[in-house]
Amino acid sequence: MTGRIAVIGSNMMDLVTYVTRMPAPGETLAAQDFVMGHGGKGANQAVAAAKLGAEVLMLTKVGDDNFADTTLANLKACGVDTRHVGRVPGRSSGVAPIMVDPAGENSILIVKGANDALLPADIEAAADDLKRCDLILLQLEIPIETVYAAIAFGKRHGVPTLLNPAPALPDLDPERIKDATFLVPNETELAILTGLPVETVEEIAAAARALIAKGIGTVVVTMGSRGALLVTATSVTPIAPVAVTPVDTTGAGDAFIGSFARYHVGGDALKPALAKAARYAADSITRRGTQRAYATAAEFARNLGNVG
Repeated sequence: MTGRIAVIGSNMMDLVTYVTRMPAPGETLAAQDFVMGHGGKGANQAVAAAKLGAEVLMLTKVGDDNFADTTLANLKACGVDTRHVGRVPGRSSGVAPIMVDPAGENSILIVKGANDALLPADIEAAADDLKRCDLILLQLEIPIETVYAAIAFGKRHGVPTLLNPAPALPDLDPERIKDATFLVPNETELAILTGLPVETVEEIAAAARALIAKGIGTVVVTMGSRGALLVTATSVTPIAPVAVTPVDTTGAGDAFIGSFARYHVGGDALKPALAKAARYAADSITRRGTQRAYATAAEFARNLGNVG
């Protein structure tokens, strides 16, 4: 059993520059290398889940440029159902200029482009397919009203939803996200959402509990090299980190979420699904790129001996 996952979210063309160090304001530096790849938080999560064997349906929008054609071809090649990917005349596809330093840390800009045209009406147009899904994944690189509509759709039809609140919005309406089954922020996003300190694991747990108090059922905080924290109304459960030497951390959070979705809808309980997700995300940062760094199920099985 692998389950059926829907992703309602963004796609981007990643324009990745590998630098010796991050430039200062006004500074021009010569860079080591440049590559183009496929990204966007929604597409990343869809591809990770699909590469691991899940049945994945994606709702997204592309422009009317060459990037649209390559994006569609890539999603199909990765096994993602693209029946609900729409083209937007007169708009560019989304792009993400990214800089990566020698330690694997990154700095990212996003230009949403056609992603801004993914609207609540698109959810209703795909309603029959969405109702058959076991989990809907959401992020914040599309219009916020579409995110709210998807959470409401999930509640109305009994389909669990996972919201990755990235990029974080400080004015995210707690009343309109509280029906999400899972909220999965990183430490920075958690701080923005709550206004609370997140320096220590204890502070992170307290901030997550503040979201639980507002009605969120389950919060999973990703903490990079410190692992993750599963927080519910009754418990705080650490998910152990996996030690690797990072090459490129771009898309690690999306690898975590996409793989967690695949394993959880496939039948794993929360803690083992999250533990596998931590290993999958760690494996992904040992290679350059975003989606190209995501392992298939067979590759991941072989790589497990080299991770952790």
